[in-house]
Amino acid sequence: MISTPSPQQQWGPLFEAVQQAGLFPDSKAFADAVPRHGDAGRLLQAYEQQRAQEGFDPGAFVRRFFVLPGTPVEEAAGARLPIEEHIRALWPRLLRHDGPEPAGSLLALPHPYVVPGGRFREIYYWDSAFTMQALLLHGHRDIAQDMLDNFVHLVRQVGHVPNSNRSYMLSRSQPPLLFRMVELLWPDDPGRYLDVLRAEHRFWMAGEDGLAAGDAARRVVRLADGTLLNRYWDDHCTPRDESWREDVETAGEAPHRPAAEVWRELRAAAESGWDFSSRWCADPQRLCTIETSAVLPIDLNALLWGLEQAIARGARQAGAAAVCDEFETRAAARADALRRHLWSPGQRAFVDLHWPTGTQRELTAATVVPLYAGLTTPDEAAAVADTAQARLLGANGLRTTLRRSAQQWDQPNGWAPLQIMAAEGLRRHGHDALAADLSRRWLGCIERVYESSGKLVEKYDTEADRIGGGGEYPTQDGFGWTNASYVILKQHLTP
Repeated sequence: MISTPSPQQQWGPLFEAVQQAGLFPDSKAFADAVPRHGDAGRLLQAYEQQRAQEGFDPGAFVRRFFVLPGTPVEEAAGARLPIEEHIRALWPRLLRHDGPEPAGSLLALPHPYVVPGGRFREIYYWDSAFTMQALLLHGHRDIAQDMLDNFVHLVRQVGHVPNSNRSYMLSRSQPPLLFRMVELLWPDDPGRYLDVLRAEHRFWMAGEDGLAAGDAARRVVRLADGTLLNRYWDDHCTPRDESWREDVETAGEAPHRPAAEVWRELRAAAESGWDFSSRWCADPQRLCTIETSAVLPIDLNALLWGLEQAIARGARQAGAAAVCDEFETRAAARADALRRHLWSPGQRAFVDLHWPTGTQRELTAATVVPLYAGLTTPDEAAAVADTAQARLLGANGLRTTLRRSAQQWDQPNGWAPLQIMAAEGLRRHGHDALAADLSRRWLGCIERVYESSGKLVEKYDTEADRIGGGGEYPTQDGFGWTNASYVILKQHLTP
């Protein structure tokens, strides 16, 4: 297994000083910078010598010793194209195949891949599942296969699919959609990547053996009744490299709480993909109360059920009867656990569980993921459909939560992956009219914002025709999964 030090680990006091000084509007810029000379010892020695001199300029030092990343312009040149032509023109602009960076944070991958865009200059796990689906619809099976092969490479090198191919994101993953990528590309060959899917499952279940009732280990929680379910986690408890200053400031807002605890919870929320949301906070208006690891998320557990089902199918095809039986049993136990602990009769929806207290959380758009995974019964799907339509559906698509906050994964924002999973989950269970209605609302917003701005962005306002806001960085252009949502949902509406 590879283990590559992050910029924070490599550059130590230099990294912290640069990030603390706020030399760059986006903290990720220095985390992605590449030293002009790969000898960390010599660079740190030069820093220690020069910073003691009168008039030392840290910005000038960084510019001298590092190559800083540029933000590529993703927009196609010339007159504004019709939106789908614009998306087709964006795929090659978002395509990357970078070589190794000596002492930089980017991990080289063997094949080309599509990035989201803007500040996101690397491959991302769950983004890619939706991007690959759209690439297939646009006839780019070769690129989609390259991306799958990159993730297979990462599992075999790292032991799991990391958040991205950056050294500072190796300690966490993202929503486990590798099985879905395999299904998209190889629907008739579920056993093709059986070893890789089993490796991913081992990563998520590490610590389950011998775990006592009421205890947790890494991403696994055993409830008081013996039930095993999963949570998001990160193996490190330091500020994130890409948001070092922001994380230090967040921990400083909770002076009576250990900073390392806050940082671990922020990192765990980054693994969820919902970074950040009131969903993870004890006080929905205060990010410093974040407690991600205390939450058993419905979306994560529904996707892990999908992974277990996929492994069972692959093992059946491969003639591995014992493996098939094990994973059918695991999937059945997880489905039963979700119905007992994460189904809310009062809310008529699947919700998260705050496992230390045994209390269910309020409704979020994650309730649609069991439909997307194929877990739900007809009655459950009908209840979720009614609830989503009544409480989550806005003028421009599915709201992320029912809470308003300064965080980007809250109301009124809508996000492409949630629209895709909702529409496809509803359609999978026969709720075609609602799926079409949701799709038209979302696509209409994308089209109207594109007409007014010429941009495709990462998130949108579900109540007004405008770009979404909130969060710790400006809304980004590009944008991989928004492009994908337009292609995927448009084709469902095309006769």
